[in-house]
Amino acid sequence: MKIHGTNQTKFNPYKDLLNKQHQQKKPMNREDQLEISQEAQKLQSKNKALYHREAKIEKIKRAIESGEYEIDYRQTAKKMIDFWTGK
Repeated sequence: MKIHGTNQTKFNPYKDLLNKQHQQKKPMNREDQLEISQEAQKLQSKNKALYHREAKIEKIKRAIESGEYEIDYRQTAKKMIDFWTGK
């Protein structure tokens, strides 16, 4: 009968577990990163445009209330014609 040496790899399974835990505890030199998707950037730019539009609307409202707002009828008619003719 032949007897070979003991199976050393399975001899101390706790040592393997400790080694794995020790490897996981090594400090990682990573920095936090933030990436904004293209869609989010588009939405953000639309919000800026909306803010400017709201400011313009408020300015027009104040001018109407104070009676200082004047309508350029020629420009209004031209824009209506351009819209309906597809220019």
